[in-house]
Amino acid sequence: MSHVGVPRGTVRKRRSLALLTTGVLTIPVLAGCSSGSEETSRGVPQDIAPAARQAVSDGSTVNWAVDALPATFNAFQADADSATTRITGALLPSLFPMDASGQPKLNPDYLESAKIIEREPKQVVLYKLNQQAVWSDGREIGAPDFVAQWRALRGKDSAFWTARNSGYERIEKIERGADDLQVRVTFSKPYADWRSLFSPLYPKEITGSPDAFNDGARTTLKNTAGPFVLRSVSKAKGTVTLARNPRWWGEKAKLDTLVFRAVAAGDRTQALADGTVDVADIDASTADRITLARRDRGNNGQPLAHGPGSETTPAAALRSWALAHGSDEEAAEIAQAAREKNRKAVVAYTAEQKGLRDFAVRKSLEPAYTQLALNGESGPLADDRVRRAVARALDREELARTVLGPLGLPAKPLGSHLALAGQPGYKDGSGALGDQNTKEAQALLADAGWTRGGAVQPPKDTKAGSEAEKKGAKGDAPGTEEDAEKEAAEATKDDKEAKSEKAENEKKAGQAGEEEKAGKKTEQDGEGSTTEDSTAEDSTAEGEKADRASADRASEDSAASRDEGLYIVGEDNKPGAHAPAQAVSTGGVSAVHVLAPARTAAAQSAALLRQAGALGEDGAVAAQDKQPGGAAGAYAPVGTAAPAPAAAKGQLGKDGKALTLRFVLPSGPGSQSLRSVGDKIAVMLEKIGIGTEIIKVPDESYFKDHVASGAYDLALYSWPATAYPATDGRPIYAKPEPATDGSLLVEQNYTRVGTDHIDQLFDQAAAELDEKAARELMKQADARIWAAAGSIPLFQRPQLVAVDKKLANVGAFGFAAPRYQDIGFKNRQAAGSPADRKK
Repeated sequence: MSHVGVPRGTVRKRRSLALLTTGVLTIPVLAGCSSGSEETSRGVPQDIAPAARQAVSDGSTVNWAVDALPATFNAFQADADSATTRITGALLPSLFPMDASGQPKLNPDYLESAKIIEREPKQVVLYKLNQQAVWSDGREIGAPDFVAQWRALRGKDSAFWTARNSGYERIEKIERGADDLQVRVTFSKPYADWRSLFSPLYPKEITGSPDAFNDGARTTLKNTAGPFVLRSVSKAKGTVTLARNPRWWGEKAKLDTLVFRAVAAGDRTQALADGTVDVADIDASTADRITLARRDRGNNGQPLAHGPGSETTPAAALRSWALAHGSDEEAAEIAQAAREKNRKAVVAYTAEQKGLRDFAVRKSLEPAYTQLALNGESGPLADDRVRRAVARALDREELARTVLGPLGLPAKPLGSHLALAGQPGYKDGSGALGDQNTKEAQALLADAGWTRGGAVQPPKDTKAGSEAEKKGAKGDAPGTEEDAEKEAAEATKDDKEAKSEKAENEKKAGQAGEEEKAGKKTEQDGEGSTTEDSTAEDSTAEGEKADRASADRASEDSAASRDEGLYIVGEDNKPGAHAPAQAVSTGGVSAVHVLAPARTAAAQSAALLRQAGALGEDGAVAAQDKQPGGAAGAYAPVGTAAPAPAAAKGQLGKDGKALTLRFVLPSGPGSQSLRSVGDKIAVMLEKIGIGTEIIKVPDESYFKDHVASGAYDLALYSWPATAYPATDGRPIYAKPEPATDGSLLVEQNYTRVGTDHIDQLFDQAAAELDEKAARELMKQADARIWAAAGSIPLFQRPQLVAVDKKLANVGAFGFAAPRYQDIGFKNRQAAGSPADRKK
C-alpha cells in the first residue's frame, strides 16, 4: 500500500527536476559528528514465512493487492509508481537486487559475474551473462540490449522521455566482449555505483526508439525475461495478470498465475475477508482486526467483544428495547431503525472477522523513512538557527514510539539520511545537530531575535493601533509631526470610546443579570428583588470565574483538541470579524483555508479579552482589538488567521510578528499516523514558543501541490532506502542552482536547503571506487545534512502485510526484493493438515 507523503515513483525515479526558487544557508564547522557506530547497527529481519521450495506446492493463483493499475510499465518514466516496480520485478532482469541487509547482490539468474577489470586510465566493467538467459521471444540477452538502454537514458537525446539518467551519462562506450555473452562497459569518469545500472533491463525493442520507449511500454510488455510473462491487463476488472514463463531457465515459478489487483486502502479489509486478495499491505487498524479474528476463533459462537455495538452497556440496551417497544410510535420507529442498522452492522462485521481468521500479519520495517522537512526558502526557517531550534525541540524517541511502539516494532529514531539501520555504512550522525534540549533550542531562537513579547511589540517609530502602523503596512512613508499629533489624538479618542463601550456593556450585563435573578427569585418565593449593586457583583464574579475556568480548560486541552471539532476558517464568509491578517511565514501569501480548533476559537477570544481588560502585555490596547467587529471567532471572512490557543500567550515574536509556522498534513483516513506525529510535534514546538498553523489538505494533492511546490513551512513525508546513496541521495540534498529564467533548480531537494560542501562530498563518493572510503564520505555528508537542519529523520516506516496463512515466501520483505518464483501455497504436509497431525 502506498503511503501519503511518499514522492510518486521514487523507488526508481529520484532525479526529476522542478523549477522552483530557493535560499542558501551556511553550515557551522562540525566536530564530533557521530553519536553512534556502524558496528552497533541492527536492522529488523524480514517476515515472509520462509519455506524450502520442496515444501511449496506447484500451481494455483495468488491475488496481490496494489493501490492502482500502473500508469506505465516503463520504470524510467516520470509517472512510474510502486505498482510499476512491483510488477516489472517479476517480468524483467534485475542484475543486482537488494538482499535482506540492503546490499546489492549479484543475481545468478542473469549474471555469471560482473566486476571492475580496469581502473586506469579508465574504469571498465565486464559483465558475463548467464548463457541460458533469453527474452520471452527466444532471443539471447546481450550487448545490444545494454547499448540501447544506455543511449535512451544517457540524456543526450531529448526525444526519450525519461526521468532518470544518473550513471548512464558517465558511460563512454559499450562493446561486445570476447563472445556474445560478455558486455564490456567503459566509463568516461569513475562511477562507484555502477551496480545500479541496467536494472531493470529492457529489451532493445523497447529502448531502441523514442516511440517504443515513450509509448510502447506504457500499457504492455510483449518481450520479457523473468519467471513470469505478462498475460493480460484489464482496466475494467482492475487487474494485471502474469503467467508462468515457459522459457524461464531458472527455478520454475511455483504459481501458475500471479494477479495484481487494484484495491484502495480503505477497501482492503473487505477484500481480504471476501477472499478477493491473498496478499495486501495494510494499516494498523486492519492488522488489529486480523489479530482479534484469530484470537476469537474458539469463542464457540459467542457475540464478539469488539466491533459495532460492543460498547453498548446493559442499561443502554434496555433503554433501546424499551423505546423500540414503547407507546410513542415516532420514538419507537426511530429506535427500531437504529436497532436494525446496528444488527446489520454486527452481522457484517462478524462475517468479516470470520473471513479474516485465515490471514496472518507479517511485519517488519519498510525500506523507507519518515522525516520532518523544514522549508528553508523564506520566512523564519530561512534562518538556520530557527531550523536548528525546531530540530532540538523534538523528542524523536517519543515520535518513534507513537508509530512503532503499538505495533511491537523497535521504536528507535533513525540516525542517518543516507542509510537505514542494518545497512552497511549506517552510522548515527545526529550528533552533528545535537540531542533534544529545550534550553538550547530557546537560546538559538533568542540569538535569532525571537523573544517573548516580540509579537505584541510594534516596529520602531510606530505606535500601536495608529494610522502610521496602517500606512506602514501599505508601504507608505511616515507622516509629518502634525499628522502624528492628529493620529495620537484619534487613538486617545478610540481608547475612550472603547472604555465607554465596555463600561456600558458591563452595565447592561449587570442589569440583565439582575432581571434574570430577580425573575427567578419572584418565581420561587414571591419576594422582592435584590439590589442592583449586589446582582451586578454576583454576575461579574460568575462571569470572571467562568472565564478563568474556560481559559484553564483551553490551555490544558490545546494539544488534545487539535483534531477535535475542527472548522475551516473562511468558508462561512460571516461579517463582523477582524480584517484578514497576513500569515507570518508565507512570504506575503496568506493561507485561506486553515483548520483551527472550534472549541477554543470563540470562547477563548472573548474570555481572554475580558480577563485582560482588552489590554496587551505592556498595558496598551492591542491594535487588532480596536478593529470593528469584535474578536475573531468561529465566524471569520476568507483569509482571517485562525485564533491562537491560550498557550500562545508565551509565543515568541519579532517586530510585532508571532513566530508561527505552517504545518501541512494530509487529511485522508490512511494518514492518521502522520497526523498523530504532527500533533505531537506541534506540542513540542509550542513548549519553546513556536506556534504552528496546521493545514490539512487532501491526500492526492499533499505532495504535488504543497511539498514539491514549496507551499509549506513544516511537512512530513518519506524517502525510500537505497543501496546507492551517492547517486540517489544527491538530488535530494543538492544545493539548488540558478536557472536561466531566474528561478532555481531544486531537483528533489524540497527543503530548499543545501551547501556546496555537501554536493562535493556526494560527487567525491560517486567517483570513489574504494567502497570503504566511499562510505566514509557519505557519513561526512550525512553529518553536514544533519547540521543544515533542513531534513530531520524521525523513524523507519512500519511494514504490515496481510497474507493468507497458507502462503510461503511472501510478506514483509524489508530491504529484500521478492523472489517471485518461490512464492506459493504450502503443500498439505507442510501446512500441517488434520490428517497429517494424526500421523
